[in-house]
Amino acid sequence: MQLMLDLPIASPEKRIQFTEGLLLTGSCFTEHIGKTLGEMKFQVLQNPHGILFDPLSVASSLVSYVHNKQYGKEDLFFYEELWQSWQHHSLFSNTSQQDCLDRINFSQRQAHEFLQKAGWCVITLGSAFSYRLGAQAPSIHLSAAGPGREVANCHRAPGNWFRKELMETSAICSALEEALQALFQFNKNMQVIFTVSPVRHIRDGLVDNNRSKARLIESVHRLKEAFGRVHYFPAYELVIDVLRDYRFYDIDLVHPNYQATSYVLEQFREHYIDKPSREMMSELSRILSARKHRAFQPDTGAHRNFLETHLLLAKAFQQKYPSIDMGEEIRYFSETTP
Repeated sequence: MQLMLDLPIASPEKRIQFTEGLLLTGSCFTEHIGKTLGEMKFQVLQNPHGILFDPLSVASSLVSYVHNKQYGKEDLFFYEELWQSWQHHSLFSNTSQQDCLDRINFSQRQAHEFLQKAGWCVITLGSAFSYRLGAQAPSIHLSAAGPGREVANCHRAPGNWFRKELMETSAICSALEEALQALFQFNKNMQVIFTVSPVRHIRDGLVDNNRSKARLIESVHRLKEAFGRVHYFPAYELVIDVLRDYRFYDIDLVHPNYQATSYVLEQFREHYIDKPSREMMSELSRILSARKHRAFQPDTGAHRNFLETHLLLAKAFQQKYPSIDMGEEIRYFSETTP
């Protein structure tokens, strides 16, 4: 009896290697991929603007990294006792205007330098709805952007300050195409992987959420057809069409749960990461699992043997993969050995 639909996933001709850098940007689902790869010692830079959902915000942020845009005081506004940026997540907000700018511009420089050598950019789109500042916003807050300017994060400001619009597929393609051209000119070896987040944006309503996701999927496939270095990983379809059951969602019925994200990441690993890197990940997993182990009886001979065994494994792994820093694991197994 077949209980699940099969979803053939086409692997790119060139797959991800652990020696290549990956910049990941976009919605919160990006962070699941980034966290997993980061734990596996891949060179990862994740969401330099913070979480972004709509294509306009993602595209403009990528272009800003290419040009190493540096933000000034005129780009910030003061709201709810914090200096904030309409283009950045609230994790950059600060009571100090200068500290806010310093964090933003440090992230910009870091992304610019990282992109110069990165092999991959993973972009997860969350919603085709974009927001723009409207005339209802107080003038002091408009000064940082101006009426009609797109907004990446609303910072919980009143809803009547913004105009919400569902982007046309052509507009999505145009914005992302400009960003891709800038990326490919800046880094001749860059490969791009698009995904569409399976997280439902129920604030838009289920019907409009589906309209939004459909436009994102269509746009990404048009870009894939236009650029040989653009790929599509079907995270959305894996959750919606293969798993397709609410038991794979969290209690809010919106976010995929641990079981679902683990399944999606297994598929990503199998189809988008090359065989030597997968073998490396399998070897490393044993060491990292041991690193998390907490002994109830640390003074026993069995535990000493456990530590010594994994210290040797960590040293051997470091020798086999000299580009991967195992210093933390080696210190742990050394320092905790009685």
